[in-house]
Amino acid sequence: MADPISVPQRPLDERQHLVQLARGRRQLRALVGRARRPEGGFGWLSDDGHLVSGRGVDLWVSARMTHVAALGVLEGDEACVRLVDHGIAALLPGGLLHDPEQDGWFASVHPDGTPDVADKRAYEHAFVILAASSAVAAHRPDADTLLDEALQVFEQGFWRESDGLAADVWDRTWTTLEDYRGANANMHCVEALLAAWDVTRDPRWLGHALRIVERLVHGVARGWAYRLPEHFTADWQPRPDYNRDRPADPFRPFGVTPGHLLEWARLCLHLRHALGAEAPAWLLDDARSLFDVGAHEGWDVDGHEGFVYTTDFDGRPVVRDRLHWVVAEALCAARTLQLATGDPTYAAWYDRWWQHARDRFVDEDGSWRHELAPDLSPSSTVWSGRPDVYHAYQASLVGALGQLTSFAGALREGKPSAPDVSR
Repeated sequence: MADPISVPQRPLDERQHLVQLARGRRQLRALVGRARRPEGGFGWLSDDGHLVSGRGVDLWVSARMTHVAALGVLEGDEACVRLVDHGIAALLPGGLLHDPEQDGWFASVHPDGTPDVADKRAYEHAFVILAASSAVAAHRPDADTLLDEALQVFEQGFWRESDGLAADVWDRTWTTLEDYRGANANMHCVEALLAAWDVTRDPRWLGHALRIVERLVHGVARGWAYRLPEHFTADWQPRPDYNRDRPADPFRPFGVTPGHLLEWARLCLHLRHALGAEAPAWLLDDARSLFDVGAHEGWDVDGHEGFVYTTDFDGRPVVRDRLHWVVAEALCAARTLQLATGDPTYAAWYDRWWQHARDRFVDEDGSWRHELAPDLSPSSTVWSGRPDVYHAYQASLVGALGQLTSFAGALREGKPSAPDVSR
């Protein structure tokens, strides 16, 4: 594949780019407001940006929206104060998503308050920790209480000290644990734990994050030529054939997910920034390797522009639909590596992928189309509607910040860069 620097392109104008990023974030925050459900939490947005009637409240959606609202408060958007408080209320004891009998949070709740999915899941739980951490950084009432409970449930219910990893799915009563173990849930736990460390400075959370990354990235991914298996047995043996018959599953797809390789690269560098002088050298080396595989085996590999959703373990495309979150994570990884290394190649990738995102995914109202077919026409093979603003928001924020451990922690230290529009 051609080096991005050698490909003719329109280089981004930094001043104009910062204006576009700020406008995009404002538009995405407006979508958070449109997703607000009066009975609690945040709902699922359709392709036209309206709440899907009759659909319940998904924990991961509601927690992500709360996280984005908290970032909005940290950017000085007063309209986000009521949104983050609304999200926290749904997560606190007595709220719509909290289990009043068994502790923890339901994965999905019907608008009438009855659980649609009563399982306790590490993937969704990670976003509760992330939302609570961002709300603490934004100094919202009850955020500390929520974060304390979320971390306690994580430590007692999901964390496995002997593995140095988190388990995935319990039944409602915390008595039956699914045999499946997954990299995806642990990846989001790393992001959540880094945010928790950023606002608490409790070394446990940084230590847990390091152990997860060391086991799954420096251990498993490196051993598989950085084509990280996503799925494992209960004793953490890879299951490379898992979901071969359901390759487009939105959460547990078959094969390698290039977008996750790029996301892991970003998180390796966030962890490296947190560890400072104590960071092992392999964090940067592994981040570079994950990026190389994710970019060179995911981007523009089938004769069409964009990132494929999945490949097999030889790097061949499997699900060729283009998902918005993949290019969003590619942007975050490229920017983070450029800041960490000063290598202009990453800046060139960042510029090229932003041009692709704006040309293909971002609508005038700031909403990102969630999925395109390989020919770049609208598609819904993997996703329906546009329920997620988290990936797009962080992609629209990373270009205005320096090196960071968590987005909320970085914003707490200072506002994002903005152009001087007075000239």
